[in-house]
Amino acid sequence: MLPFRVGEPDKPAQDFFSSSMASPKKKLQGLVAATITPMTEHGEINFSVIGRYVDYLVEEQGVKNIFVNGTTGEGLSLSISERCRVAEEWVTEGRNKLDQIVIHVGALSLKESQELAQHAAKIGADGIAVIAPFFLQPWNKDVLINFLKEVAAAAPALPFYYYHIPALTGVKIRAEELLDGIQDKIPTFQGLKFSDTDLLDFGQCVDQNRQQQFAFLFGVDEQLLSALVMGATGAVGSTYNYLGKKTNQMLEAFERKDFSSALNHQRCPKAVI
Repeated sequence: MLPFRVGEPDKPAQDFFSSSMASPKKKLQGLVAATITPMTEHGEINFSVIGRYVDYLVEEQGVKNIFVNGTTGEGLSLSISERCRVAEEWVTEGRNKLDQIVIHVGALSLKESQELAQHAAKIGADGIAVIAPFFLQPWNKDVLINFLKEVAAAAPALPFYYYHIPALTGVKIRAEELLDGIQDKIPTFQGLKFSDTDLLDFGQCVDQNRQQQFAFLFGVDEQLLSALVMGATGAVGSTYNYLGKKTNQMLEAFERKDFSSALNHQRCPKAVI
């Protein structure tokens, strides 16, 4: 059972989270670790290790932004109650240590996605992200935006990110098409998690939306260097849990235009994968 549900009066649990992280004052950029949901050998969520996990990311990998309950975190395989408890634990343990915590709240049910979005806002998350619903798939841009709009409206104070991952959702609507005029319909839209290998689509997203200052977060770790060339402002991925330090070195090499070193760093995660 959830600590509080959409439409109910505020519960005492809210007070506990009232001092948690405020909405971000700067654009989400750099590395964002797509966190794993730790499990016990009996298939229960192992909440006790999340505090150490936070410290490891910050101290050992130099990663201070996280993306919770996404593909790597198996969010869609968890119950709604489990997703809420995982989000709460990351926000609690990450307070004053992490820069930004984005919670993935996508679901097949619009009401469940809205409930997760409102919960993320109440616990003090820094943003929410949503994939396209993939059982009865939206058949065009307008249908997908209407779904995303309804979810974003449930947490109107939080930055909203679209999680584009067509290989898993089967929704082939190009991200470049979706972004055209999206802020007119979703005022809280702040960026894109682009988990696809179509670099032409990604590059067009960047080129056609430079004025909006969106966060363009690339989600295919082994192609990040190519995405940086196309204009990526950051990256969300699973390998940054354990190769964050190496990937930060690649970002630094790219920034100083040392492309040979950047390429050598890129080859490291590719070899591991």
